[in-house]
Amino acid sequence: MKASDTIIVVLAAGKGTRMRSELAKVLHQAGGRPLVEHVVLACQPLKPAQLLVVVGHQAEEVGKLVTELGAQTVVQQPQRGTGHAVQVARRAMRKSAKLAVVLPGDAPLLRAETLAQLIDTHRRGEAAATILSAEMSDPSEYGRIVRDSEGRVQAIVEEEAATPEQRAIHEVNSSIYCFTLEKLWPCLNALRPENAQRELYLTDAIAVLRQKNERVLAQVASDANEIMGCNTRAHLAEADRVFRARKAAELMDAGVTIYLPETVVIDPDVEAGPDTLIEPHVQLLGETRLGARCTVRTGSVLRDMRLDDDAVVGVHCVMEASRIGSHATVGPFSRLRPGADIRANAHVGNFVEVKKSVIHEGAKANHLTYIGDASVGRGSNIGAGTITCNYDGAAKHPTTIGEGVFIGSDTALVAPIRVGDHAYVAAGSTLTDNVPADALAIARGRQVNKLGWAKQRRAELKRAGEGKKPKRQKARAGRKRVKRAAAPRRGSKGRRR
Repeated sequence: MKASDTIIVVLAAGKGTRMRSELAKVLHQAGGRPLVEHVVLACQPLKPAQLLVVVGHQAEEVGKLVTELGAQTVVQQPQRGTGHAVQVARRAMRKSAKLAVVLPGDAPLLRAETLAQLIDTHRRGEAAATILSAEMSDPSEYGRIVRDSEGRVQAIVEEEAATPEQRAIHEVNSSIYCFTLEKLWPCLNALRPENAQRELYLTDAIAVLRQKNERVLAQVASDANEIMGCNTRAHLAEADRVFRARKAAELMDAGVTIYLPETVVIDPDVEAGPDTLIEPHVQLLGETRLGARCTVRTGSVLRDMRLDDDAVVGVHCVMEASRIGSHATVGPFSRLRPGADIRANAHVGNFVEVKKSVIHEGAKANHLTYIGDASVGRGSNIGAGTITCNYDGAAKHPTTIGEGVFIGSDTALVAPIRVGDHAYVAAGSTLTDNVPADALAIARGRQVNKLGWAKQRRAELKRAGEGKKPKRQKARAGRKRVKRAAAPRRGSKGRRR
């Protein structure tokens, strides 16, 4: 696809008041990207002479996003409608351009192939304007495309102005157009803001073209979802649903098994090899790459992950910016923070957190463990409850565990520290010094067994329990007698003496 004489104008200046948000409408996300990013990416394969984005509300934020994608920005201030936005864009257009494709920045489902078909229909039909239309089962929110007897566009009629016959039409306007510029400019100049909003609309330019008896055509999109704009949160949710369904279908066509695909969330840049299995309620986000025959089980969330062939992720794991090697297993209920490198045939089990560490081939950390800023050698075993104490309150320090090491349960390794190859660490130890290779490290209080102590203690408690109650009763009786004896005697007239 190449449109070297064509300029594309993306209209992205509006605030989007129906979103009820401080964020500009085109910066809201669906399908893992901001709306305007989807639109710009759909335009790039056409290789236009210029890709202009008209910005206004939050111009700096929108402009930064689109310029990083190779687009050029034009500021519309104030915003006085779509027709005015194109007039503003004209200032930046190359004079050699012959055609302009104008589309909204909130139509994220649009495909490059559809835009190419629109331009092709426009060229072949030698039209002044060509509208991208769609057949909608419920067209009530859209302007209807009214065609003449030759199939050309006669008018665009809005719902409130339509006759009953026109309301029965299901072909609708998408607000996506291709114009011949030499025909468009006189029509835009003729527009007047004769509406309640005092704005200039591109749809009015279409009406002017028809009044001049210019040829106006319509190209029907193969998928009606492509023309959907996102004006509300409900529209965002629907667009996101369509994106996820598209991506799931794409992966399944490539040989990936997805159970209950309607429950998964897969971002557009995710890749997966054949015979990989994705269970329900999984999220694959960012630039995650799965090899062949991988398994990702229910409820796991992976962002920017790399999984080599035959890697397995158990249920309800959370992982980010890390790597899992071939035939390695992680989970269930594991967390990989950025920089975790789980090598081939290693095993990270339930409630284990790994951060910026290498778990070498065949090593195991099966449960209830934290490994940070560490290297665990080949074939080593990390017992339950082990932690690397990598932070001293000011800086992070490394822990190095050699090959074939056995770390007993509930061990604390105070970094910086090194455990040599094939060493043993006794359970319950807190290590602050290096451990030589093949040594046994024990760092805990010495155990003392006092024979018969428990039996003797129970007997003492029993005797104390039996003798306590009578003593308390005698004491209470004595107190009562003392109280009665101390009471003053009364005289004949009842006075106290």
